[in-house]
Amino acid sequence: MRMLFTAGANRHRGKPMGASEIQGAADALLSSRTTHRRMAALPNGLQPRTPEDGYAVQDALIAALAQPSPGWKIGGTSALAQEMLKLSGPFAGHLLEPLRHDAPATLSADSFFMRGIEVEFALRLGRDLDAGGAPWDQESVADAVAAVHPAIEVVDSHFDDWLTVDTPSLIADNGCHGSLVLGEGVEAWRHIDLAEVGTELWMNSECVTTGSGAAVIGHPLAALAWLANLCARRGGQLSAGQIISTGSTCDALGWAEATDRIEGHFGDLGSVSVTFS
Repeated sequence: MRMLFTAGANRHRGKPMGASEIQGAADALLSSRTTHRRMAALPNGLQPRTPEDGYAVQDALIAALAQPSPGWKIGGTSALAQEMLKLSGPFAGHLLEPLRHDAPATLSADSFFMRGIEVEFALRLGRDLDAGGAPWDQESVADAVAAVHPAIEVVDSHFDDWLTVDTPSLIADNGCHGSLVLGEGVEAWRHIDLAEVGTELWMNSECVTTGSGAAVIGHPLAALAWLANLCARRGGQLSAGQIISTGSTCDALGWAEATDRIEGHFGDLGSVSVTFS
């Protein structure tokens, strides 16, 4: 599958970022994290011009953070996200072990600049998906999935207004990943068509939006195949044991405040919950 571009990203096409530019952009994003201060945009001269630039900055940021990564998050897989962010397709970011939590979880509201809530399918891999099997598709990745977890992703951004920066900058900022809360995995999932599973986002005992696995570019396994192909193109792979969060399933993005209790319901696949303190 092709890599994604926004109209804004296309305007900035040019030679790839150099090593010093990549490190400078990663340092700016690292400073935002360590000082807990947002920025309007990456500094002039350090703004990634293409998604490839964005992933290069993301790689440098993840290396600087030096935190274990248990897998990946995929964003921009729903029509809602693509419309909000003016995307033409998905993008990816790393999960980070300190930001992964088992449900029921309690998270500090002050740890986030914003608390966008997405109800997602998270897939735990039982075997590698490497470049030798590419190009991967929905059918060929299915037997690599050892378990399906109900999950809540907390979306966060280190930019003042994430809707005004382009795709490469969102990618550089680790794909707007704030945290992932995992429900119990279901290993006996293969008789279930994930695209047909209905999902619900509840906030403080009220259902605020619904959706299904079909919202995730047609099927959560299609999102997994997209990511496996992206990693293969970039010289990497998906590995056994990794968790892949496949993107929002619902018709709207929830926004959480301190003391809110959030629940995601996935029918027979179970539920997941998080409370903000």
